[in-house]
Amino acid sequence: MTDQSKMFVYPKDVSAFGFDWGRLALTVAPEVNGATRFSGGVVDLPSGKGHTRHNHPGAEEIIFVISGNGEQMVEDETGNPVVEKVGPGCTIYVPESRFHSTLNTGDGPMWLFVVYSPAGPELALRDLPDFRLLPAGQD
Repeated sequence: MTDQSKMFVYPKDVSAFGFDWGRLALTVAPEVNGATRFSGGVVDLPSGKGHTRHNHPGAEEIIFVISGNGEQMVEDETGNPVVEKVGPGCTIYVPESRFHSTLNTGDGPMWLFVVYSPAGPELALRDLPDFRLLPAGQD
């Protein structure tokens, strides 16, 4: 039986991945609540910050802009960068293994909800030199 307390998860209730560019709180993942086909969570990018060009080999990603404004880059099928201004309500689809980057160009924080399918590629972020694990409830 599924633990219902893990079906309703707030970002403050889980440990987060902290970086110089922001943080990722996984609210859906095998290690959080047993999700098996995807993982996801909330990304917080401070003004002027963003994550650099990277990809998730073998995985697709969905990025949904909750709040804030920025520039999103997703490479096309030939490797050319496609850059768009994005804001609240925009959904960005990142095809499997495609390089992408996000930059907060607004005055305040930019909040995103990201989904990875299959689950797991986000765990490679732990290998980045600026990674730090932030305990639940820490801002």
